[in-house]
Parts: sequence; structure tokens; C-alpha cells
Amino acid sequence: MQLSDLPPLRESLAAHGLLANKAFGQHFLLDLNVTRKIARLAGPPESHAVIEVGPGPGGLTRALLEVGAPHVIAIEKDRRFLPLLAEIAEAAPGRLTVIEGDALVAHEAALLAAHAPGLPARIVANLPYNVATPLLVKWLTGPFTPDAMVLMFQKEVAYRIVAGPGEDAYGRLAVLAGALAEASIAMTLPARAFTPPPKVESAVVTLTPRPDRPSAALTSALERITGAAFGQRRKMLRSSLKTLGGEALCERAGIDPNARAEVIPVEGFLRLAAAIV
Repeated sequence: MQLSDLPPLRESLAAHGLLANKAFGQHFLLDLNVTRKIARLAGPPESHAVIEVGPGPGGLTRALLEVGAPHVIAIEKDRRFLPLLAEIAEAAPGRLTVIEGDALVAHEAALLAAHAPGLPARIVANLPYNVATPLLVKWLTGPFTPDAMVLMFQKEVAYRIVAGPGEDAYGRLAVLAGALAEASIAMTLPARAFTPPPKVESAVVTLTPRPDRPSAALTSALERITGAAFGQRRKMLRSSLKTLGGEALCERAGIDPNARAEVIPVEGFLRLAAAIV
């Protein structure tokens, strides 16, 4: 059997009696033309392994394999999909590894070393809505740094990732993403593109880690600063950052202590973080 011999995704779901599980935030993208577009957003696939989270019935998994990814490591928490994913693995011998587990606690570097040694990695995923933000923060700030990420979010979350100072969506997530990566919205998808349709539209965000990304110590400080500043975003920084130094901290960083977090650019937050390292 080859990938081209696999039945349409709707038929595969019906054959296995599978429906989306709301508890896992599942919404299936079954149009292979759309999944192929998403797969290609990661760039030339031949030289990179791909880590995929929440493959579900495997629409994006198929597309990643079809466009030439040498190896896909798919992490799936819902064991109901393992037999269906095994069929895809059989149609792409040696190129798909399915890991049953929770991506929030997965050790990506170890998975790569075990299943795709020597290959750099990209992360491409239609993320389950209920864990999308913590997964992004993990990949932005943790020890594992992929060469690129192509991730689908609720449209509202996508705007929170790419927002700039002064915009309503600007917050902690935008600062972390802006400090650690180049982020942009590559495409949007209406609710009707999914089965079952969610109540919101979705968007695909591409993120490329910055070559001059902050050190681990500075990143940790940035997380503390943004957590405090945006935890009380309507307060002046002199108040919201009081436990970290307040007005004196702002003065050391060259930031107006009477300003609010929502108007401070990424560079300003990096200066504040550097002042407490």
C-alpha cells in the first residue's frame, strides 16, 4: 500500500467509528488540498524531520509525507486514532513514528535522537485548541528550538501572537513571540473547513526562531517580567512590577514607570528583563 492508495479521510473515520472528542479540543481538517498548503509553508521538506502534535485522523500527517518529509514524528494523546495512524505508517514505510503521549511533557530532542537522528526539525501542527498556547510557550522558551514552526490556532490566539504595542491583542504572548521568533499569519481558515466546525475561525502562524534570540537566563527573566506586567495590564509599570523592583527597575531599563504594559515594545521588555538578570 502507498499513500495514494489510502481512502479519503472521511471514509477512514467512518470505518473506525471515530468522532471528535471535545475534551481534547479536536476539530478535524479533512481537505487534503488545504493540509498540503499548510505542509508546504514549512519550506523545502526533504532535509528536515517534522514533529506533529495532535494528528488525529492524519490529514496533515499524510500531507507532510506526500510533500517529502523524510520522517514525521506524530504525538497523539487520544489512543483511538492509533490504528488509523498505523495505516498511514504502513503506507509510508520507515517515515512515520507515532508516539502515544502528551506533547506538553514530551522531550522533543530525545524523540529526534531516537527516531530521526542527525536531522534538524520543524514543528508543523493543527494544534488542539485547549493546549495550543502552553505548547507554543514551551517551544518558544524551552531548551528545544526547532528550525521553524507552522502552527494552527484559533484566529484570536493567532492575532495575540503577532500583535504590536498599542493593539488590543498585544500582551505577554506577543512579547515572547516577538523576542524569540519572527512570527506572521500565513493563512486563515473558516470554521466550515473543519469537522466538526468550531465556533471560531482559525489561522496558521509561521514562526522562525531569531538567530540572536535571548539567552535562557534572559528568557526566564522575560517570562517573569511579562507575567507581572500583563497580569495587571491596566496598572502603571511602577505598580505592576513592584515586586520586581518597580520604579527603580524601570529607571535602570530606561522605561517610563508611569507607562502601562500594553504600550511597551518588545525591546523595552527585553531591557526590563536584562535589568533583573
